Amino acid sequence: MDPDIKVFEEDVITVFGSNDAADGDEAFQQAHEVGKIIARLGYQVANGGYGGTMEASSRGAKSLGGETIGVTCSIWKSSPNPYIDREIKTAGLLERLDTLIKTGTSGYVVLPGATGTLVELACVWELMAKGLLPRRAIVCVGDFWQPLLEMMRQERPSSAEYVYSVETPSGLATHFASLMEG
Repeated sequence: MDPDIKVFEEDVITVFGSNDAADGDEAFQQAHEVGKIIARLGYQVANGGYGGTMEASSRGAKSLGGETIGVTCSIWKSSPNPYIDREIKTAGLLERLDTLIKTGTSGYVVLPGATGTLVELACVWELMAKGLLPRRAIVCVGDFWQPLLEMMRQERPSSAEYVYSVETPSGLATHFASLMEG
């Protein structure tokens, strides 16, 4: 991880997900609810800053007065979604991934996605398993990642202790409610 990238001291949960979801889709609605729950629990929402579930989680957080961070990448000419309060522009994909990981000081929520989301999940999981990243909750929402999680649990049972699953966004409070108690 690049030591020059600022590590946030704030309470931030990074949301990993897809750019493909459209407003009204089930995935979009799920991500919107994730953003609302994270904001309700007192955390900032960080994500990749663009459309799809990134926009939905940002919009959800903003609907309850939450703060949002978008980690964008200069290789794409797209603008951040309008629900981003603070943009962090990175030069390349690996820097973006590193920044998304470092920004998630309180943990990670993983929504359905494609190869980019898979890389994000695998990277935080591996960094924690190797002791290279402080232990934080990694929570997959829904059943999309279940086949992968089961495969990893069978191959390496000790890996299961790092990743949790919840069926619906409302289950996130179980893993991230510490600010409510504090």
